[in-house]
Amino acid sequence: MIIEILAAAGDAPQNQFGFIEAMEQGGVIAWSILTVLVIMSVGSFYILFTKLIEQQKILNQYKGVRTNFWRAPTIKEGAAKLDKNSAWRQLVDDANHAEDQHAKMPDKLEAHDWLHGSLSRSEDAINSKLAGGLPFLATVGATAPFVGLLGTVIGIYRALINIGLAGSASIDKVAGPVGEALIMTAIGLLVAVPAVLAYNWLQSRNKRISELLSSFSTDLLANINSKGAVKPATMTATSTQQAGKAARTAPATATKPMGTGTTTTTTTPPVGTTTTTPKR
Repeated sequence: MIIEILAAAGDAPQNQFGFIEAMEQGGVIAWSILTVLVIMSVGSFYILFTKLIEQQKILNQYKGVRTNFWRAPTIKEGAAKLDKNSAWRQLVDDANHAEDQHAKMPDKLEAHDWLHGSLSRSEDAINSKLAGGLPFLATVGATAPFVGLLGTVIGIYRALINIGLAGSASIDKVAGPVGEALIMTAIGLLVAVPAVLAYNWLQSRNKRISELLSSFSTDLLANINSKGAVKPATMTATSTQQAGKAARTAPATATKPMGTGTTTTTTTPPVGTTTTTPKR
């Protein structure tokens, strides 16, 4: 019985309409289009992962900027606490260089404009580097469906040629070209959709980083113009907990009117204390 089943399975017709068979029906054109789509997909994922690593590194470094950099007495001393190749160190170095040139300008307005312009150029350079590769994602997202559509059009054209030559629309004449056409459409969409999602996600993260860079640049400008007197407030987790604890344990005060033009202040004692009323 088992031998008969195996013999029957061996005599079953082979599937001639798989992926490889459909691509072989398309020939050089089909394989060329598939190669282009694979290159687009690999490039998109490469840019996605490299940019995510780069962005996350900048965001992680910003935490140290808010807590360590502004605690230094001067900007130059604070620069030593930053990574040498970080975007924040680049802004600080450019600010220090602009400050050195600042003394050579007698007009205060011109000096302020020079500092502001130097920091703006530094921001633009960092943002331009972060945006590198994103045009490729946009191009893939916009063109990949049409590249797949090109394979679809060619596959349908070949199917019509086979029908015309055979004189009938039998399944064996049109299955290969039509299967190739459908496969190309699906691959084009599979390449385009992740590229568009990656582009939008990276753009939103770049926008957040750009806002942080602009805020840090403004703080640097204010600190330089005020000769170190103006610094942003830095609040650590420990100080936040201490402030909350102090707010919970502080006595509450209330003011009650006693008459025309006079008020008295009543202080509520903390929980756990007793009050003694003096005898008259």
